[in-house]
Amino acid sequence: MTMPSIPVIPHMIVAMLAGSLLVAPAAHTQQASQTDSVSVRPSHYWRDVAAGFASSLLAHEVAHVATALALGAHPTFGFDKGRPTVYSGIDAQRDPHKQFLFSSMGLNVQAALDEGVLDVPHERGSPFERGVLVSGIATALFYVTIGRSASVSDVDFMARTSSLSRTDIGLIYGGVALLHTVRVSHDSRYADFFVHPAPAGERGLRLGLHLDR
Repeated sequence: MTMPSIPVIPHMIVAMLAGSLLVAPAAHTQQASQTDSVSVRPSHYWRDVAAGFASSLLAHEVAHVATALALGAHPTFGFDKGRPTVYSGIDAQRDPHKQFLFSSMGLNVQAALDEGVLDVPHERGSPFERGVLVSGIATALFYVTIGRSASVSDVDFMARTSSLSRTDIGLIYGGVALLHTVRVSHDSRYADFFVHPAPAGERGLRLGLHLDR
């Protein structure tokens, strides 16, 4: 019996990709002048962002496990060439439809979480939901680019167990992630989501890493 698996280690790569997407926003006081505004970040900002990011990745993995259990399989945890892996316990040759559901559910749940954050009426813009959003976008970005051809990739298994090609699947999930990105970039409640305002008087684009002492 073949037991398709889902690697956990790529989520470390997703975290690195997320760093290129999410830059800490500055919370401007309402009374700040246009020429000399003061940018302040809550002390717990990164903690909340990290919690949201991790929660989305955890939901991804839980969705895989819950789907396997719901389909009557017995998922297990192990290692594939040294990589922590979730094994579906499903025979992909005998039950390709079940394997497709297992492989797709992680990305489906993350996309649904992002939709909920963007659509359900509430006070938007918190660091936690910024972490959730960037996690969903970064995970989709990983799986439709460098992660699409891995031997135990979600996208690869979806292509193997359906009539869709990896390109088709990449366009579907990549399109959803792109739509979410566009919505975030046009929502003022997520201001400074992808870029950070330059200090007063500075012009141009600056790339790099700043560590507060």
